[in-house]
Order: sequence, then C-alpha cells, then structure tokens
Amino acid sequence: MAASPSTARVINDRLALGLLQREGPLTAGQLKTLTGLSRPTVADLVERLQDSGLVRVVGETGDRRRGPNARLYGIAADRAHLAGLDVRTHSVAVVVADLLGTPLAEAVAPIGADTATEAAVDRAVALLDRTAREAGAVPLHSVGIGAPGLVDPGTGELRDTTGLPAWHRRLAAALQERLPATVVVENETNLAALAEQRLGAARGHETFVLLWLGHGVGAAVVLDGRLRRGASGGAGEIGFLPVPGTVRLPSATGCDGGFHSLVGSAAVCELAAAHGLSAVAGPQEPPAAALVRAAVAEAASSTPGASGAFLDALADRLAQGTAAVAAVLDPGRIVLAGEVGHAGGAALAGRVEERLAVMSPLRTEVRAGSLGGAAVLRGALLTAREAAQDELFTP
Repeated sequence: MAASPSTARVINDRLALGLLQREGPLTAGQLKTLTGLSRPTVADLVERLQDSGLVRVVGETGDRRRGPNARLYGIAADRAHLAGLDVRTHSVAVVVADLLGTPLAEAVAPIGADTATEAAVDRAVALLDRTAREAGAVPLHSVGIGAPGLVDPGTGELRDTTGLPAWHRRLAAALQERLPATVVVENETNLAALAEQRLGAARGHETFVLLWLGHGVGAAVVLDGRLRRGASGGAGEIGFLPVPGTVRLPSATGCDGGFHSLVGSAAVCELAAAHGLSAVAGPQEPPAAALVRAAVAEAASSTPGASGAFLDALADRLAQGTAAVAAVLDPGRIVLAGEVGHAGGAALAGRVEERLAVMSPLRTEVRAGSLGGAAVLRGALLTAREAAQDELFTP
C-alpha cells in the first residue's frame, strides 16, 4: 500500500534531516543525489524545512557558478538547546550544547556525602541553570542524565538502589518539575556504550559489550544494534558475577564477593600497592586510573619490572569476568571503558585479549575505550539530542 502524500513528506523530511545531521551542510543537488528524490520533491522539502526553522542557508559552495544551486543548507543548530548531566556519587558534571551536539559550556561541582537530599538537588539544578544561562541556551529543550544504578525499563525512572545517594532519584523529577524540558534518565554505563559506539572504540559494531572500570564495575550489552537492559533493567550488573579468587560469594545486598572485589577501584589500588607501585592522580582522576596510567608508561620502557607484573595480574583478573561474558554472549568485541580502561589503553586491552584467546574458543577482540571518563557525559548529550530530534524532526 502506497504511503499517503503527508506520510511521504514526513519520511522525506526526516531522511533529509538525517543526512544534514550526519554529512553537514549540503546543496539541493547533493540532497537529490543522496536521497534519490526528484528535483521538485527536494525543492519542496527544503522549503518546508526552512519554513519550520529547522534548516537554513549556511553558505555557498566554491563552484564558480553562483546562485540557488550553490546554496548550502544546514540544520539550524540554535533551533534548540540541550544538556547532558553525569551524576556521580559525590559530584555532578554538566555540558550544554546546540541541536547538533556542539558543546557550548561545561561545568562540574562537588556534592558532599553529608549534603541533605534537597540541598544536593538544588545545587545540581543551580549548576545546570547557571551553565545554560552562561551559554545563552535558555530555555533548554531536552536534558539527558546519566547516573549509577538501575533504570526501570517500564517507567524510565531510576530505581532505589542501596548505597547510592537519595538525591540521584530526586534529581530527574526536580528537573522535570522546574524546567520546560524533556528529561531522560539512563544508566551511566549504558550511556558510555552509546558514546563509544557513536564516537569511540565500538564505532561500526552492532554487537559488543562495554566493561566500565571506574569506582565500581559494570557492563553494557549491545546485541544486533540494540541496547539490552534485561527484565528489570539490571543487564550488565557484572560486579555481582561470582568469579575465582574472591574470599566469598556476592549477596543480594552487596557485590563485595563478586567480580567487583577483583577489579573495582579499591581492589586495583590494593593490587598496585602489593606490587610496590604509587602514582599522583591528576585533577578529577581516580587513584586507580592514575596507578594504571603510570604502570603503562613504565611498562613501555625496556625494563617493565613491577609495572608489567601489575598489569599482567590485573589482566588475569579482568579475563576471569570477560571470559564469562564471552562464553554467554559471544560479543565479538569487548571495550574496556571508564577511567581505568582508558588509562590501561592498548597495553592492558592486549593483555586481556591474549588471556581470553587461551580461555575461550570464541574470538573476542578487546579494545580500550577512547573517551575515558567523558563517555557518560557524551552519552547523556547524545540521548538528549535524540529526544529533541525525535520531536523536532517530525513536522
């Protein structure tokens, strides 16, 4: 059954907007070539999109012949403004961007563990408001929030999780109440996977697993191009995975006996200390990441010594968890992300891949995440942009 004229116009408009988003400014002739639409159809959709304020003339090609055919059309980046938030246990980071995702302003603020819930929420909201005003991005159209913990797949709300501050759950509701914006909440590791797939080490891969190595450990599962959340939103809670080398089993209330106890930040620091290693962390750098970064630099020398032994021991631990992931999911690629995975780089990823090749018959590449600790914020911004475009790109 043929689409109605109005439906065909919507499909064509979204096709053109998607091309302008991915390719940048294009002429009407280039849009005709890339879409396969007729010249009159392209002329009509360009006029519609200009009238809607989504597209404008942004320049001309360098061709000698000037005129309408040389005009370059691009998405009106200031048509809407977005924000991404990375909510950590003791801090919140904010980035404000235009409709194309170009950052306009960024800020971060600590929130102490002893801060009352409402005071913490007020501080986070004030940081977002101040950053948006400094960027000239008021009002915001969409806000993406990345937070630790489980997101209910039915309601989209952050679930109450033991050990996490109460202000995490309150923040999304407060932003929705106080801002005329769409607010989307997602687990931080899932957002990191989205960012690494679009911009980093998983680009071009429809199936992969991202292992987040930061203060804790988590995983995001992407199969056949879709993020898999599980029945309760808990897919990827790999910190609870029982593995050899722990003194006890994990429990329903804590993952201290699971994979977390081998590769979480505290465990990495203890392992480094056992090898006699120390390092000075940079600004906003977790101690575990600083230790891994220093070990990689020293191991690259002609006499790796204790640093090489430390990286080997850490790779042994990581291989125990990633081998279980490979055996169950066969992801083809595992990305070691987060601050620790990024700091380990190719040196740590290569060691883990070597061990997996011995432990599993399934070919699994291991790569270091390329976005580091910024992956969650980038993923939150991508989520906000998708929410805005879903609304604005539907005439």
